[in-house]
Amino acid sequence: MSDITWLLLTYKVPAEPSARRIAIWRKLKGMGAVYLQNGVCVLPRSDDHLRRLKMIENDIAKAGGEAVLLQTMALDAAQEARVVGRFKADRDEAYAEFIDKCDDFEREVAKEITAGHYSYAELEENDADLKKLQGWLDRIGKLDFYGADRAEEARTRLKGCEAVLDDYARRVFDAKGESD
Repeated sequence: MSDITWLLLTYKVPAEPSARRIAIWRKLKGMGAVYLQNGVCVLPRSDDHLRRLKMIENDIAKAGGEAVLLQTMALDAAQEARVVGRFKADRDEAYAEFIDKCDDFEREVAKEITAGHYSYAELEENDADLKKLQGWLDRIGKLDFYGADRAEEARTRLKGCEAVLDDYARRVFDAKGESD
């Protein structure tokens, strides 16, 4: 057992208005928190997570709810592995969605090539889409605390998207007579 320390947040928020409850949930998921059950989530112990959880604890109080924030460790290696596995599974879901979007990106560029659409406007649009993919993968990576299984596949797929766009850009420049 590696003695990983987590921050455990338990909370209850009134059901109405639901917007407050949803906002708290979004903040926690946006930090990469894993829910062990309703109103009980964990994050790896860090000063940043502690600071942000204390702010969420304040949001919960403002919403008329209750929260308890604790530092905790697993009692044995099996429990620790179970929690780490939950973190990895959550990130793998995010990586899978990212990989699907990479498929969409590559299909879109292939469609433009097949149709012979070699315009700067299309290149700019695809470049913007690639930048979104790059930012998305960066955000997922920042929440991948324990090295999810699909992380390398996602990075490889992004490199593939970058190569596809480079090829398309070369074709646009060739079509416009601007190749080296």
